[in-house]
Amino acid sequence: MCTDLLHPAGPQRATATAQRLRRALAVGAASVVLLCCTAAPAAAAESPGQKIADALRRSPVHVDPSLTSAVDAEQQRELAARIRRTHLPIRVALVPLVEGDSWGGKPEQLAEVVHDRMGGGPAILITLGEQAEDISAREWPSDAHQSFHAAAVFFQKDMKGAGPAKRVARAIDIIEAGNGDAVYERATADLGAPAPTRTTADGAGAKAASGHGSPLVRLLSLVGGPVLLLAAVGLLLRRRSRLRDLSTPFALPRSVFAAARQADEAGLRDRAAEEVVRLGEEARTAQGAPAAVERALDAYAAAGTVLDRARGVPDLAGVFALVAEGRAALSGAAEALPLCFFHPLHGPAVRRIPWRPLGRREQLRVAACETCLRAIRTRRAPEVLTDRQDGRPVPYFEVPTEDSLWAATGYGSLLSGADDSLAARVQRGGFTRTRD
Repeated sequence: MCTDLLHPAGPQRATATAQRLRRALAVGAASVVLLCCTAAPAAAAESPGQKIADALRRSPVHVDPSLTSAVDAEQQRELAARIRRTHLPIRVALVPLVEGDSWGGKPEQLAEVVHDRMGGGPAILITLGEQAEDISAREWPSDAHQSFHAAAVFFQKDMKGAGPAKRVARAIDIIEAGNGDAVYERATADLGAPAPTRTTADGAGAKAASGHGSPLVRLLSLVGGPVLLLAAVGLLLRRRSRLRDLSTPFALPRSVFAAARQADEAGLRDRAAEEVVRLGEEARTAQGAPAAVERALDAYAAAGTVLDRARGVPDLAGVFALVAEGRAALSGAAEALPLCFFHPLHGPAVRRIPWRPLGRREQLRVAACETCLRAIRTRRAPEVLTDRQDGRPVPYFEVPTEDSLWAATGYGSLLSGADDSLAARVQRGGFTRTRD
């Protein structure tokens, strides 16, 4: 190389070599960039939940290829036509559910993920259940069409061995009729009845032990034996347990908060508006105590007021806090915790903890989510929602309380008692935007 440089033509050859090297590096870099750009969408497209959501946008019925022998193409078309006749937002996603899969083998998890990937909104999603002959249904918002019990066709005598296509068709018909609760009660009336017990010394009340129990129990015992009986009772109890889960406080799925944290202000506003609408629908169709429904409607009205005048993320987070307050009222939970004090878009709090703001002597008891709780336990600063004061970002709770309802209440953590609420403070003018 040194000889080339000393030769008159050497510098030219060196320059040419350098140019070729630079071109080769540029081509290599471009190839890497192209590979990354093409690989990223491919990886994203491989998300199981996204693939199902995309399929359901094309047709209301999606059947995994491994199940087409059980639900063939003709049956899929018949189910799709049946769904379209209902004019309801019903979707069917039949995919295998096994422990350790993307959904942990849980139909509820599958439903939540697919619903989120489809953008949320009113929907009814029918999936396979946890047991071999069971199907499951989840509905948003709440369970207005009684879909959860409509899918419990396992307990109907004529559905034994009927196959998934017929069971799904039956569930669609019941959802359209809107009487799933009554159908379920009739199908499980005998099975769910408490077995008589021995209450006297002479054996009175021992009817179950002597074989004179309910007709369905006798039938199950004769046809399938104790194993079938136990399986049916177990499935009944699991369904009732899942129904309780659906009515617990803060029915907002965690995916809502995860998406809210990632959204820009406009996207967050849209999601807040969706949740306000859902709360209104749930409150209007609720069958609970009148006082609880009234509190939920107050929260709905207050959330709408805040949403209309919201000027930034702190106000939009307040909309979510009011929606959570309304959902807690509908659930009837006496000790429901509010959203996380430090960052309400983290979602529901899990417990109250003592906490002292930096530079202050007084100690507060605030509600914290699991993430913030873990940070404080390990002596790390939790992620805090910020607001703006004098043109600079500050923790929202450092804004003067007379200027911020959220600083005054900690999004629900600092309320004075059971009679105090975010909705009531908004109604009294505590949300300062209403004074403008």
